[in-house]
Amino acid sequence: MHDDRELVENRLKRVLDERIRPAVYPASVPLDVAVWHAPGEPVPVAEGLAASPSPIAVGDAWGAPWGTSWFTVTGTVPADWAGRTVEAILDLGFDENMPGFQCEGLVYRPDGNPVKGLNPRNQWVRVGAPVQGGEEVRLHIEAASNPVILDYHPFLPTKLGDKETAGSEPQYRLARMELAIFDETVWQLVIDLEVLGELMAELPVDGARRWELLRAVERALDAIDLQDVNGTAAAARAELAGVLATPAAPSAHRISAVGHAHIDSAWLWPLRETVRKVARTTSNMTALLEDEPEFVFAMSQAQQWAWIKEHRPEVWTRVVKAVADGRFVPTGGMWVESDTNMPGSEAMARQFVHGKRFFLDEFGVENEEAWLPDTFGFAAGLPQIIKAAGSKRLLTQKISWSQINKFPHHTFLWEGIDGTRIFTHFPPVDTYNCSMKGSEIAHAARNFKDKGVARHSLAPTGWGDGGGGTTREMVAKAARLRDLEGSATVVWETPAEFFAKAEVEYPAPPVWVGELYLELHRATLTSQAKTKQGNRRSESLLREAELWAATAAVRTGSEYPHERLDRIWKTVLLHQFHDILPGSSIAWVHREAEKTYAAVAAELNEIIDGAQRALAGNPGSGELVFNAAPHTRHGVPAGGAAAVPAPALAAELRTRGEGGYVLDDGLLRVEVDGRGLVVSAYDLRAERETVAPGQAANLLQIHPDFPNMWDAWDVDQFYRNTVTDLVDADEVAPGEEPGSVRVVRSFGASRVTQVLTVEAGRLDIRTEVNWHETEKFLKLAFPLDVHADRYASESQYGHAFRATHTNTSWEAAKFEACNHKFVHVEEPDWGVALVTDSTYGHDLTRTVRASDSGTTTTLRVSLLRAPRFPDPETDQGLHLFRHALVPGAAIGDAVREGWFLNLPERRVPGDAEVAPLVTVDDDAVVVTAVKLADDGSGDVVVRFHESRGGRARARVSTGFAATGVAVTDLLERPLTDTAPPELTDGSVAVALRPFELVTLRFSR
Repeated sequence: MHDDRELVENRLKRVLDERIRPAVYPASVPLDVAVWHAPGEPVPVAEGLAASPSPIAVGDAWGAPWGTSWFTVTGTVPADWAGRTVEAILDLGFDENMPGFQCEGLVYRPDGNPVKGLNPRNQWVRVGAPVQGGEEVRLHIEAASNPVILDYHPFLPTKLGDKETAGSEPQYRLARMELAIFDETVWQLVIDLEVLGELMAELPVDGARRWELLRAVERALDAIDLQDVNGTAAAARAELAGVLATPAAPSAHRISAVGHAHIDSAWLWPLRETVRKVARTTSNMTALLEDEPEFVFAMSQAQQWAWIKEHRPEVWTRVVKAVADGRFVPTGGMWVESDTNMPGSEAMARQFVHGKRFFLDEFGVENEEAWLPDTFGFAAGLPQIIKAAGSKRLLTQKISWSQINKFPHHTFLWEGIDGTRIFTHFPPVDTYNCSMKGSEIAHAARNFKDKGVARHSLAPTGWGDGGGGTTREMVAKAARLRDLEGSATVVWETPAEFFAKAEVEYPAPPVWVGELYLELHRATLTSQAKTKQGNRRSESLLREAELWAATAAVRTGSEYPHERLDRIWKTVLLHQFHDILPGSSIAWVHREAEKTYAAVAAELNEIIDGAQRALAGNPGSGELVFNAAPHTRHGVPAGGAAAVPAPALAAELRTRGEGGYVLDDGLLRVEVDGRGLVVSAYDLRAERETVAPGQAANLLQIHPDFPNMWDAWDVDQFYRNTVTDLVDADEVAPGEEPGSVRVVRSFGASRVTQVLTVEAGRLDIRTEVNWHETEKFLKLAFPLDVHADRYASESQYGHAFRATHTNTSWEAAKFEACNHKFVHVEEPDWGVALVTDSTYGHDLTRTVRASDSGTTTTLRVSLLRAPRFPDPETDQGLHLFRHALVPGAAIGDAVREGWFLNLPERRVPGDAEVAPLVTVDDDAVVVTAVKLADDGSGDVVVRFHESRGGRARARVSTGFAATGVAVTDLLERPLTDTAPPELTDGSVAVALRPFELVTLRFSR
């Protein structure tokens, strides 16, 4: 029997490949083809259609990297094809890889209406069903010759990732361009046999159902005349009808299929190409919706919807109609599918504000699920942001990629740092590109971890990453799997319909507390440092721009720049996409990002400067200091401006007997040895040493960095096996600034210049790196004399704790982790903070010293990497980082110093001190946004949170005549289930839970 089974399975494969699939198109005639190659960047559709093409033949080369070619195909349907279904087969030279990773096309009719997209799994265009014969066919194809970046070996460096270095060599050869008869009976037979063959392979070898399917397949193959497949296909299908009609067991797993095309907003293609990818995919999906009445398609990323509206109005019209019909569904409620580890508090909130508002404004639709299938892990502050945006669910798939620990649930409640819980689902199909293969459906059913208490899961169905979406073959397979014995059942549903069923059947799911850490792609916290610095700086500038523009509008009547800020926010949010901010895109993307961030900074500084000058009064008398930080600094109130205080005295600088220098400001005494390393950081108030005995801080360390796979994404734990301490100094000398030490080092082809200063009890370190290494990882180490089981890293609206030990594999897996502005480690009565202006990745280890059995906790920040794929020049060039070591810091000090480092004071000529628009009388309550309401009403919106992980009672007071106040969601809508707070003399009393986030809207 075993041999019999193998014979049938092998026979099935060969007959399908060599006889049945080719018979889907039993007759064909060639089309005439002409081409016009657009010079430079893509041209408008009207220009491409009006161009004068030149003849080109099948087999001819075409398409320089990143070029656009407009093909015109013409032909006549043969008269003797009357009554048949006819399709154009348009193969631009595709290989068998997934759609979206090579050439693509969008087909237009002569009137400019889009028809559908072309890719390796979607090469057909329907001409008629049936045709009359003699029809003239004329189609235009906007073809993108995007080069293959991710080939069979994804680690090889390539210059194809930037138009400036990709060259002009044609990438493709034109392949099949024909009119062909489409035999639907044969096509349906292919689907029948694929579904049964794939199901058969997943069933128990000796099970009755498997043998029932095998015998039915054998009879169907016997019924086929291999010399007349088209004439015998119906008979073969008849042999399969019985086994296809047998219903599934009542206990079968139930899968909600959601049409899907995860399109990376940039990755191995630039942003401008994603605009066209979205147009191709949505054209395909609207066409498929018209043909398949049960099919449902969901699309996230409001930015991509906005691109269609702006750049492809002819496609937008079709999308709007499909949305109105309820089958093309907005989902996710975010501007893009962003990274969620690195975006700051307000940026993460604004992802939902701008995403949800777009869907509300355009369609009146408010979805309740965050949709992030491919994001690289999830920060612990995210649940309350989702809830504060008016949503309550999350879907992701990426955690299934974790290398070490298998996540224990597929449906669960995710609890964030403030206690908010979000209903969360990880599809057990383990892919966001489900194609309805039997192996995928069977895996989902077997893999589902919540059996016995739940039976529903979701399958995002369609080609993604580079786009493409669901195909008619997938829809046909799903129809057969709707109720088929031996398989999970499949039904097309919207995300909301799936979640509603899942919540009903699983009212008390298990709870997961804390971050959803992805045990993979850890290096994305460091790769492409300039992109990360651009993001952090943009977030800080946006805070300042909103704060000072709102203050100027209220105080002076200046116009608040609503439209400019809205546009800039959307630009920054776009660049937080999970392959841009993480540094895993091609060179073109990051080159453009650097220019974009520079333009954003210039415009925001212009807004800030204008608002501050409007507020500062007479520029000829005196100077003001503007403090955008949420804490009083040097006598200047938070969110206000005051006369320049007396300058702080520089720390005393003296030579050190053993070589090097001592920096002392009366609060902190730092010893820098002759190697430029910090061998002592003595807290004079606590009489406590910071640096572990016998060790040195401010130690640059370099590792080889060649991960087993994804270069820009991954750092594997074995990188630690080899380390070089950079202890040789070219120069250790007093710096140009009073009370500073300058340290210069050379290593490899690189050079580092550091300036160390001590002020207000903290050690500031400015590190300039001229980086020219390859496949290396640069760290900055601080061995601390602190014993602690856990440490804190700032996250959105609070901080999360991680273990300092590796008791379990879950803890050991977090050997590289994310922080925002600070990392803090402490004993019960004394702690240390390390704050940063732009780095995110770090690691923390602890060892026990043999000399005194004390604990050394070594905190290292990650500065730079040098992966070669997908950008072979990653991080090459000049970089500037700022860090500050704060001995004796409690968690509140870490919060405050982090804000200070990221929001430097600004000095402006003037004499009119500026009172804050809003003040809070408890430093534990941190204001993250002061702005005017987005609806243009002039109301003042204030967002704040408890920052230390404890309870807080505070009074929020306004510096203007407030006439009313409401608690709102992130979209500035009053919460209907929350009583309005009492406004007394322009102030409101608030009581906050640990890390609780609150938005207040004050009317004027």
